[in-house]
Amino acid sequence: MKIIDLTDENKALFSICLEDWSEDAKEAGCRRAQWIDRFLAKGLRAKLAVDDHGTLGGMIQYLPVEYSHVDGSGLYFIPCIWVHGHKQGRGNFQGHGMGSALLEAAEADARSLGAKGMAAWGIWLPFWMKASWFKKHGYRKADRQGISVLLWKPFCGDAQPPRWHPKGTKLPDPVPGKVNVTAFVSGWCTGGDLVVERARRAANELGDKAAYCEIDTSEPGAVAKWGISDAVFVDGKVVRGGPPPSFDKIRSIITKRVRS
Repeated sequence: MKIIDLTDENKALFSICLEDWSEDAKEAGCRRAQWIDRFLAKGLRAKLAVDDHGTLGGMIQYLPVEYSHVDGSGLYFIPCIWVHGHKQGRGNFQGHGMGSALLEAAEADARSLGAKGMAAWGIWLPFWMKASWFKKHGYRKADRQGISVLLWKPFCGDAQPPRWHPKGTKLPDPVPGKVNVTAFVSGWCTGGDLVVERARRAANELGDKAAYCEIDTSEPGAVAKWGISDAVFVDGKVVRGGPPPSFDKIRSIITKRVRS
């Protein structure tokens, strides 16, 4: 196994999270690719893990925390670390140290760039981006919102911990007489992009019965304003995340509101 940098040659695969076999990744659209192109100019960094056969099996992306969706200074922030774990496509690479190697390489790179520490987010439930995994690698809790934990590892004594932006209490003003579908999307996550794309399509199918509003939260100022990075709301009620709900599920939620 070796760790390599993001290049023009592997950027297309990185843009779809190594899931070139996945119809969901295709359905998510081009938001992530556009986010990558924009944020490379703002200091976005990425590493990929290659197995002994030359197959890409894992990835990590990190950027200056000042350009992320959390509040902090002088740190680098990890929005995502992913080791391909599906049987489809390139296969399951998890459980062989790829994630640890990617994290170690990213931390070393951030140190060389003068970062005072590294931050990441995780989930305290045993799913993707597990907070417990980061804790095993020396990270400690800095903040928490619901099931999402903000973690960090300081590199020096004067490093300051990051914080979540306060949760927003208000959505954009609704359009009277319509079911209001409000989507907040930053673009960095294929899963989040997929939910937004399905919500957009479902709302558009219902024509003038639904009003669709999409808010770009890729810039920190937008997250600070709304207190939301990635989420979809139907008449003010959040569409639950986890595994991205299907198009039929989202359409059903919106249709039920139309009928009521």
